Amino acid sequence: MSELKSWRALPLGTVPLKFSTEFKTGDWRTFKPVINQEKCVKCLLCWIYCPEMSIVWDGEKVSVNYDFCKGCGICACECPVKAISMVPER
Repeated sequence: MSELKSWRALPLGTVPLKFSTEFKTGDWRTFKPVINQEKCVKCLLCWIYCPEMSIVWDGEKVSVNYDFCKGCGICACECPVKAISMVPER
């Protein structure tokens, strides 16, 4: 398996035809999702709707892989119990 590259390493005008998990693309985000584990009911709607496959389910808890999350907020919008908050990056 090859080493993961940053999106900045891609040539100008590149249209990636692969999943975002092959390129670290989360470093330009302005808001990031934070999951409140106490409120999370593990319905996995965030996992289903995430367009970048950044939501991780390990069988016990839901987390976010920030290397690939673009901060779109879809996960937070789809969460039926509002367990995901979008917070400013740094």
